Amino acid sequence: MSADALLTSSYDFLLPKELIATHPASPRDSAKLLIYNRKTDEILHVKFSDFEKFIPKKCALIFNDTKVIKARLFGKKESGANIELLINRALNAYDVNVYIRGKMKIGTKIFFAYEDKNLVAVVKELHEDGSRVVNFYVSENLLRFEDILPIIDKIGHVPLPPYIQREDAKEDESEYQSVFAKEEGAVAAPTASLHFTKEQHERICSSFAHAYVTLHVGSGTFKPVECDIITQHPMHSEYYEISDEAKKLLESDTPILSIGTTSTRTVEFYVRNKNLQKGEANLFLHPNNKPLRVNHLLTNFHLPKSTLLMLVASFTGLEKAQELYKTAIEEKYRFYSYGDAMLIL
Repeated sequence: MSADALLTSSYDFLLPKELIATHPASPRDSAKLLIYNRKTDEILHVKFSDFEKFIPKKCALIFNDTKVIKARLFGKKESGANIELLINRALNAYDVNVYIRGKMKIGTKIFFAYEDKNLVAVVKELHEDGSRVVNFYVSENLLRFEDILPIIDKIGHVPLPPYIQREDAKEDESEYQSVFAKEEGAVAAPTASLHFTKEQHERICSSFAHAYVTLHVGSGTFKPVECDIITQHPMHSEYYEISDEAKKLLESDTPILSIGTTSTRTVEFYVRNKNLQKGEANLFLHPNNKPLRVNHLLTNFHLPKSTLLMLVASFTGLEKAQELYKTAIEEKYRFYSYGDAMLIL
């Protein structure tokens, strides 16, 4: 492996602003799909509606069934000043890791209008990475995280990624969610999953072995690598769970096609920690730490200097990843969460 594959600067590239997708493809499967075959070194350009034609025979698919919550909340401080809070992840039954714009101190209260009451967030801890830990209350009753979810579903906003640069709209409630989303807890969508229509997903599942894992994607997925050497990057952790069906598939010798980087990280963390069907996953895949179990990958096109682009390079090698991204830009593929897809065979 080239030493350059460990340099963060090797994963930088210039992306024309017009290639950042700010709205989803409609219908979902009308997105473009770049197919790269590692055995033949061949590149094809098709529509996502053709995806199932290229799934290798005797292959099993792994989907991430996490569901995005309305994690973006707008409230007021006791002074009356407006404030924004972004839920990042539940740490336990009561403590919630969040990001809050502006200076905070322990004990600060933030009020969110909820029916004829207030939902109140009380700051409990301040972390060096800029995040805070809060507890939520209604009528002075401490809430468990699962009790917060139906409330924020009514008063919260879809946490669109920062690069989309627009307010969330009604369409995002359904479009920034996979058709098989089930387990609430993510604050970012597993974006390769967004291309599947309900009909296409059902058709594929009737033809191929498949299983679901859960990885609750956190906002850390958007955090760029800021150190010069990628292996010095402190990888964020996210809650995961491996279903019994997925465990059985992963412990077989069936080739695996992973739907998205989140499914890939979950599978690869599990095969390195085989007794842990749930917990915290913080695996960083890159050209110096290649996948052990996943054979094929469906993924979107990712941010420069991101751990997700480095994960792609763990499948293809750095030089080929650079070439594929150059091709995608030349062919005007749409990038990021609402963008087009790539299938690595």
